[in-house]
Amino acid sequence: MRGWAKMRIYLTVSLLFVCSLCLVSLEAKKLDPYKALGVDKDASQREIQKAFHKLSLQYHPDKNKNKGAQEKFSEINNAYEILSDEEKRKNYDLYGDEKGNPGFDPGHTGGGGGGGGYTYFTHGGPGFTFMPGHWQTMGGSGGFKSFSYSFGGSDPLDSFDLGDVFSGFFQGGQSAGFKSSGQSTGFKSSGQYAGFKSSAGSQFGSRSSTKSSIRTVNSQVFKSEITNGGMIWLLLFKTPGLKDNEYYESLIEEVASSLEGVLKVGVMNCDSEPSLCKELGTYPRKSPRMFVHTYNIVRKSGYVVEYHGDLVKKDLKVFCQEHLPRFSKRINLKGADFDPDYGNGLPSVLLLSTKKETPILWRALSGLCHKRFNFYDTQVHDISELAVNKLGVNSLPAIVGWLKNGEKHVLRTGISVKDMKSAFSDLNVLLDDLEKKNKKVASSQARKAATYRESRHVPLLTASNFDTVCGEDVPVCIIGAFRSLKERQTLESILSTVSRKSLSRQLASGSAISYALVDAGEHPAFLRAFEKSGFKSSNKLLVAYKPRKGKFAAYTDEITQGDVEWFISSVLNGDVKFSKSRQKPKLS
Repeated sequence: MRGWAKMRIYLTVSLLFVCSLCLVSLEAKKLDPYKALGVDKDASQREIQKAFHKLSLQYHPDKNKNKGAQEKFSEINNAYEILSDEEKRKNYDLYGDEKGNPGFDPGHTGGGGGGGGYTYFTHGGPGFTFMPGHWQTMGGSGGFKSFSYSFGGSDPLDSFDLGDVFSGFFQGGQSAGFKSSGQSTGFKSSGQYAGFKSSAGSQFGSRSSTKSSIRTVNSQVFKSEITNGGMIWLLLFKTPGLKDNEYYESLIEEVASSLEGVLKVGVMNCDSEPSLCKELGTYPRKSPRMFVHTYNIVRKSGYVVEYHGDLVKKDLKVFCQEHLPRFSKRINLKGADFDPDYGNGLPSVLLLSTKKETPILWRALSGLCHKRFNFYDTQVHDISELAVNKLGVNSLPAIVGWLKNGEKHVLRTGISVKDMKSAFSDLNVLLDDLEKKNKKVASSQARKAATYRESRHVPLLTASNFDTVCGEDVPVCIIGAFRSLKERQTLESILSTVSRKSLSRQLASGSAISYALVDAGEHPAFLRAFEKSGFKSSNKLLVAYKPRKGKFAAYTDEITQGDVEWFISSVLNGDVKFSKSRQKPKLS
């Protein structure tokens, strides 16, 4: 009988508690996201974002210790989550519920529709506060303590279990299946169940506890893998014992998961690496600190920048995307044929898309592979554009590649991206294949150039042999330009003799000079790449051309063997001023 009496008492208390919840909920405060952020209903996204950042900084729990600041901070975050999403905002304006479930009062949070549990009520004290991401004790006096809990975006009734609430009040009791240890159906005596947390330890509550996949970073890893690597890293700097370490780690893992392949994440224990943390200015004091390590194109070095925004996945993800390196050069295809830079001997790749800005994936890829390729990207408005047709592209997005000898390859068209990770992997395969082809071409050019030099023959430049005779592998190419057969014979005789001289056989670096002839009468555009008039006033001349740098120096005076030897010697000693070529010389 005593057991039945206890059961009746338990059921009575439970019923009274449920009734009290129902009565209190009728007086619940409704969240109006517009009022919470202090903006009008026709406010732009820019105005909403500006108001959110201002208020979140004002009420952030790390900076504002006043009573009610944390509740206000949560309300601001909840409001921003609704108004920053166009679909949620539209649903709220129509139904009073961001999910599109009609409530009781359009323009305000519906009492039954529920917007992720964003309703506040009290009983005998501060009461319960529902906040995104956690259930957390917030203190209270008399009656009930206050807690916070998130229903994760689904209907509150789908995930809210009154048994969890009761177990928090009946720890250690034996009734209706409760064990003496205070455990039932996974409920632990520590007061945790499915994210429930009755201790007041963390101001941000707890996130789902999964095994961390974050890379542990020390000084060696930082210097060998992160510094100047080109890949963006999201780094957490912490010391043991700091509150919210687990929350921060969980947050950066979520961001890394959404940008998998685009960035890497790591955590550094500054107790173990105090010198590096202080050198970087990243040592944490009261709470963990998050930094993005990215790359400065101008300074050609890596650096870290700290994240000061709100501790929400959406904002941290945007911050990381904004700091992706910008190795890809934005070009305009209109009215001109695209001619990649061959000066560094690297293959080039061009992304054609409809995007106004360089796509995130391409920026990430260019950062990772900037030492292996020249990256370009362009916006295409119409697939029928002449420049696009010349490239052989028939659908977008598309990637076109060029080898160092100018050979073009359409790598892929109509690219479809399922997810970041797989897209990143697929594009890497394309680039690896292009790099292999480029190495074969470079090897072939080197062999042909060596053959030309060893034969001591002064070749006549043509479209097919130009890259071999005067390509990027040759530091300086001495070109004799003629307009008649007599001038050709003179130049050929002089250059053939000079090429045998020890003074001009090699540069200081040990790389041989290349000699060649060009028919200026047949190829007038070739000389116009150096000088606008194409040196029309000279019947014969010498051009010292540096293919890697795209610079040249011309000798147009009387040409004798002594004069040619003096000119070449001056070129090698740096006594001749070189000018930038108007464009890369070509032979049709």
